[in-house]
Amino acid sequence: MRILAVDDEVFELDELEEILQEVVPDCELARFTKPSKALEYASSAAVDVAFLDIELGSTNGLVLAKQLKEIQPDMHIVFVTGFDKYAVNAFRIHATGYLMKPVVAMDIRRELTFLYGSAKVQKRVKVRTFGGFDIFVDGKPLVFGRTKSKELLAYLIDRRGVSVTTGDACGILWEDALGESKQKSYFRVVVKELRKVLNNAGIGEILVKSYNSFAINPELLDCDSYRFMQGDPQAVNEYRHDYLPAYSWAEFTLSKMEKL
Repeated sequence: MRILAVDDEVFELDELEEILQEVVPDCELARFTKPSKALEYASSAAVDVAFLDIELGSTNGLVLAKQLKEIQPDMHIVFVTGFDKYAVNAFRIHATGYLMKPVVAMDIRRELTFLYGSAKVQKRVKVRTFGGFDIFVDGKPLVFGRTKSKELLAYLIDRRGVSVTTGDACGILWEDALGESKQKSYFRVVVKELRKVLNNAGIGEILVKSYNSFAINPELLDCDSYRFMQGDPQAVNEYRHDYLPAYSWAEFTLSKMEKL
């Protein structure tokens, strides 16, 4: 995906670039502080989507957007601005999106998903459940200090967003090997370690906590078994009847996969 970003404030442009590289790490990004340079670039390279500030010194993003659309009619335009007074005019020129500053990764991810679906938006968190269990963030594997913290995460991923109570999680992790009071005490340590690992990796939002229950946000994961369930050809070819083999509780999901 080739992305164009234009803002006359270098600091704002740096922040936008950082977010875009987080959301779409393999994109080709061209960034400019001068509209004339952006137009010059668009005249020689196909652009999928342009993120434009509206107030650009002597000109503005609305004018730039019109000029860009004249060069490349299929280019998507997303305005990124600190002012909402331009919204009506922005959509009059068929802008795709209108984001208010300060922009966060979720805003960009939502806009790109709306445009292209999830296929072009690269998710930071990749999960391998075939042949074992590993989770990667930006290509780097997560390292857990406690095996039970890693198993808890595996179980939540297996549940695909369905909430799990503390009692149910304890029963899965220890199968009554510990007394109830010891289970709950140790479970708090396990959860604390899990949250620490996720937060240190910058992905704490994948864990959804409510009163006495936990869940995972499956929309933030690129998981081989999720894709298998959706009939993704690559995931189907990777499957070797080896879903989370280290965990006995995974057999229920395995039996469902075998029937597909």
